[in-house]
Amino acid sequence: MHDPFAMRPFVGYNIGQYFDHWLSFGEKKNVQLPRIFHVNWFRKDAAGKFMWPGFGENARVLDWILKRVEGEDAAVTSPVGFIPKKESFNLKGLPEIDWNGLFSTPKPFWEKEASAIKSYFDDNIGSDLPKKLSEEVDKLEKRIRKDNE
Repeated sequence: MHDPFAMRPFVGYNIGQYFDHWLSFGEKKNVQLPRIFHVNWFRKDAAGKFMWPGFGENARVLDWILKRVEGEDAAVTSPVGFIPKKESFNLKGLPEIDWNGLFSTPKPFWEKEASAIKSYFDDNIGSDLPKKLSEEVDKLEKRIRKDNE
């Protein structure tokens, strides 16, 4: 479901204007925007097993996020954003983790995902969608296409 921060039911005015309002903070002086991180705790492998052990181990992800926020060189670029450098991530004491699988960006999945985001925007926001958001989805599609050619 493409409902940023699960806020759609609680926005009492035009959602496009709502997004535009929050995007406008990036143009203001002396405003430090929050960092946004995406986590899929429930990604499964080909056998249907969870790829990340979860629960108490999720603190390791938060540790990595703090490294990023503090400016540590802890990430590499992928078509969908920044992902952890393996050496920057605390894997001590964990069972074997399929690191490459966990952070892979399969082209068919991401093509569908980008299309679903566009559909959500078209169906729910339409012409009120801020240009910056549609441009970001276009850039995502280009990165997916380029990375997987």
